[in-house]
Amino acid sequence: MIPPRIVSITAGAAFLLAALTACSAPGETAPTPTTDPATSAPQASVEPAATPDPEPTSAALTCESMISPGTVAALTEAGWTAETKDFVIGDTTIPEDEGLLCFWGDYAVASDHGQLYGWAELSAGAASDAQTSLLAAGWHREDGPEGVYITEDPQYAMGTDDDGYGMTYLFGDGWVKLADTKQGLLLIEGAD
Repeated sequence: MIPPRIVSITAGAAFLLAALTACSAPGETAPTPTTDPATSAPQASVEPAATPDPEPTSAALTCESMISPGTVAALTEAGWTAETKDFVIGDTTIPEDEGLLCFWGDYAVASDHGQLYGWAELSAGAASDAQTSLLAAGWHREDGPEGVYITEDPQYAMGTDDDGYGMTYLFGDGWVKLADTKQGLLLIEGAD
């Protein structure tokens, strides 16, 4: 069996090759040689090609692009798929065009077992309101170099990581991440 990291790299290389091939302009022909009468040397005459408007460079965030490719491969191999959920932080609801919350699980089995990952743009005011709401509900605040962590009280957590953290939000400059555990935040590769 090929390790998931190598499969990811190989698939990425194949995608890049396909993208580069697809990006070549259809119908363009090679320059036709002509002769310069002053030097009798062949020269290439090239007609200017129309320049298309540039495509947007940022891709829309998806459940698959939000987390690392290795995580997506592992979840998919386990038979899990992602469904989007409403992204609500305390009393603050994130509009769909500003964020994404994904619940990964095996939907063929009746269970609440799964993994939650979210990322959203968030103004300073909305971040302050969301944090205030979470803290009023008994969540805990911890400042770190990456931003402000707000985590649920571990005694009420459905699951915790090796350090005892359950569901955790990380508030950065203009964005917020969410995962089932503080360690799970490391898997989110959103646009922060």
